[in-house]
Amino acid sequence: MNQLDTLGRIINLINEAMLDDECWQETSQLIDEALAVHGNVLMFGEGMKSDSINIYFAKWYTHGQYRSDFKQDYFQNYHQADERLPGLRRLPDSKIVPIRALYSKAERKTSPTYNEALPRYYAQNGLDVRLDGPDGTRIVWAIAGPLNSNSWSTHQIDLVKRLLPHLRQYVRVRSVLVEAEALGASVTGLLDNMQTGVIQLDWRGSIVDMNDTARQLVREKDGLYDQEGSLHATRPKDDLKLKALLARALPQSSLPGVSGSMVVRRSSSQPLLALHVKPVSSREEEFRSRNVAAIVLVAGTSTWTQIDPKAVEVMLRLTPAEAEVAVLLARGHTARHIASTTGRRYSTVRTHIKHIFSKLGLTRQIEVAQTVLALASLPQPKD
Repeated sequence: MNQLDTLGRIINLINEAMLDDECWQETSQLIDEALAVHGNVLMFGEGMKSDSINIYFAKWYTHGQYRSDFKQDYFQNYHQADERLPGLRRLPDSKIVPIRALYSKAERKTSPTYNEALPRYYAQNGLDVRLDGPDGTRIVWAIAGPLNSNSWSTHQIDLVKRLLPHLRQYVRVRSVLVEAEALGASVTGLLDNMQTGVIQLDWRGSIVDMNDTARQLVREKDGLYDQEGSLHATRPKDDLKLKALLARALPQSSLPGVSGSMVVRRSSSQPLLALHVKPVSSREEEFRSRNVAAIVLVAGTSTWTQIDPKAVEVMLRLTPAEAEVAVLLARGHTARHIASTTGRRYSTVRTHIKHIFSKLGLTRQIEVAQTVLALASLPQPKD
């Protein structure tokens, strides 16, 4: 199998893993085989200083096997003191560097991480690369050393470069599904989600089905609209980008579909729409969705409500900060977007949401949004 065929198989598996995280083990194993390396670690988090780092996931695999022992060992015994991390966090987006280059000459002699941990993880001769993630987050991909050499070939580096945009897109889509509480949803089951717009397309790009959230948005023609069964953006420049995005996701050839994202502007005061297009492989198809070739996830599509945060504070007995977060959830903002627009840390927003759950007896963000939206039809309290 040549490099293009292997790349196509990896891309297809990455697309599948966006919905089904169990596919990541097979994906990671194929990446190891294609690169001829001992393993790889994909991490996603935010924060610049060691005492404020939040790691949302760390997928640590060696030869296709999940290494919880390596992961636990590193984060318990080495992460806080790992000398390479400050330099890694400052790396330009998509820059590939040898792991050893992130340690000074002196550190390579004295560092416990470099001298004890990395050899155990087969990573002393590995590579690190940092990618910009959504809303100021960071993605780190650490690749263990080659199987049969201490150096990297041009072929291996080229394949690493080709995989970077697909790994970034995997994290983007997974983030959207986390925020929409739709992890583990099937191709058909995504239609039941109310917090994120979902549009299903066939191989020609025609709309097969959409959920109520997307249907209302398309009906309003504010950012997106339906013309004779085809999805379009209302602004010409955005429409051209959308056509190109769909063409890559639905290639009229044997090439694999490529996932991608874009932002769509709106004419109203509503938030911008973030579109994430994900091809659907044959392994993901179900009987009811066998004609679905791609899924469009639309974030930021909930109906705008003019309900006053003060009213939510009074009527639901929340703190001012909790009421603000609850209203923003009802307006379609994700927790991470709330953090970036209000200047709060993501962990702080998540704490507010947990307190809201506790006070209202709820367990999901969509239930908070529904509760706040329900208040819009009630008389508002007067000062």
